[in-house]
Amino acid sequence: MEKYNVAVVGVGAVGEEMLRILAQRNFPIGELRVFARSAREISVDDKTYSVEQINNDGFKDINIALFAGTEGEKGAAVTFAPEAKKRGAIVIDNGADFRMEPDVPLVVPEVNPEDVKKHNGIISNPNCSTIQMVVALNPIYKVAGLKRVIVSSYQAVSGAGRSAVKQLEGEVNIDIDFSSPAVSNFSSKLVRPFAFNVIPQIGGFSDSDFTSEEWKMVHETQKIMHDENIKISATTVRVPVKTGHSEAIYIETAKQMPIVEIKKVFSDSPGIKLVDDVVNNVYPMPIDCEGKDEVFIGRIRKDPYVETGLWVWVVSDNLRKGAALNAIQIAEEVVKQELL
Repeated sequence: MEKYNVAVVGVGAVGEEMLRILAQRNFPIGELRVFARSAREISVDDKTYSVEQINNDGFKDINIALFAGTEGEKGAAVTFAPEAKKRGAIVIDNGADFRMEPDVPLVVPEVNPEDVKKHNGIISNPNCSTIQMVVALNPIYKVAGLKRVIVSSYQAVSGAGRSAVKQLEGEVNIDIDFSSPAVSNFSSKLVRPFAFNVIPQIGGFSDSDFTSEEWKMVHETQKIMHDENIKISATTVRVPVKTGHSEAIYIETAKQMPIVEIKKVFSDSPGIKLVDDVVNNVYPMPIDCEGKDEVFIGRIRKDPYVETGLWVWVVSDNLRKGAALNAIQIAEEVVKQELL
């Protein structure tokens, strides 16, 4: 088997998960280089990795460069992706910097693997909340069409980075004085508590008072599915969960389908695990999905008032399928389609 030189850029939560999944899936690696802002050693699953300080020449002879990315901030890809590309690497970027560029494919391998061929040196990973939603929407879109999608997301604090996880862990171990100014004041400059709270804002407020995270779910979904006519509206909420995003998705299809057929479509679709036994109170929950590859779907039910209306509950590990795994699946598609 041919092997490829791989670089992983960034060793935060997503970068570490990339290293873990590369090993777990036995990706055909010749040489592995790990880059960050400073040199050091890290350990992932009892394996030690030497991290080099990132520099342009470090991408020499690299075939695939996986950028871990940072949501809401300009990532290292802005500076170093063009340099990696110049040296012959295919860049797969988990950050938001290139997603909506017209010449950069935005790929979820279960949905649009053919778009990998359209790369011009850079392929983007969608937002974590978008990834699990399109995996759920695509099977229904193919058989019944989509007219309308309304989604409310319940997103884990790990989506905001390690510091947010540490904040939550600290908060659940102390008594929070909810009458203190830092908690009760609604100024956006103050840190909101995660524990015992939900925060109906992820990202900054933008057009029509939707947040940037909400608009990502709209525009990225339309780009991935090549259909700007799908009407999507989102509300994204941060909840006191460590890992695993949940989404309540309301779908209006173009044609009516019996619920039994809808469930079969989901169960037969790649990347999806159906967990839907309400008689026994069985449905997807983040605590059960952490560390798993699949997008889990349950609570499937028809709208009693709209013939083509449908509700689904969707849960997935946001660090795994929502970031690192999807990027590595893209890399696997690059290899499979012989694009190197």
